[in-house]
Amino acid sequence: MEVQAKAVPVTVADMNPLDPRQIWVLRIRLGIVLLVLLGAALSIDMAIRQEAPGLSGWLPGLVLMVGLTGLILVPGRRYRAWGYAEREDELHIRHGLLTRVQTAVPFGRVQHIDVAQGPVERRFGLARLILHTAGTRGASIPLPGLVQEQAEQMRDRIRAKIQLDLA
Repeated sequence: MEVQAKAVPVTVADMNPLDPRQIWVLRIRLGIVLLVLLGAALSIDMAIRQEAPGLSGWLPGLVLMVGLTGLILVPGRRYRAWGYAEREDELHIRHGLLTRVQTAVPFGRVQHIDVAQGPVERRFGLARLILHTAGTRGASIPLPGLVQEQAEQMRDRIRAKIQLDLA
């Protein structure tokens, strides 16, 4: 009679948080989007200023007010929505504000692993671990907000587990 190990469910309490500097990465990215939207709102405002001078300034003001509120509230909430737990044979990742997603990535399905950094992440010493799995839907699973060395160590551990399983 063969005894199978019972899978232990991963709860939110078991999840590791991202590095706190990820909040600043999220704020800066959102700030860049806000600047672009504000520029577009100012352009529209200048275009309609001739036709309707009484409406002048409301669109940029609205964009700025909503944008600054979002800049204060959204990054912290997005940061807290992320978590991960590395198990013996899989990586669990959770994220999402409106649609909450919990993903279990079996290491046996991983085809290759990337560690990526954008310019903002690089400035804060953070990186994204990206697991590429077999299949088409959701074949690329990112885990942002890791310290660069931590992301590289996770990549190496997962790679070693995959090679051990293949042997």
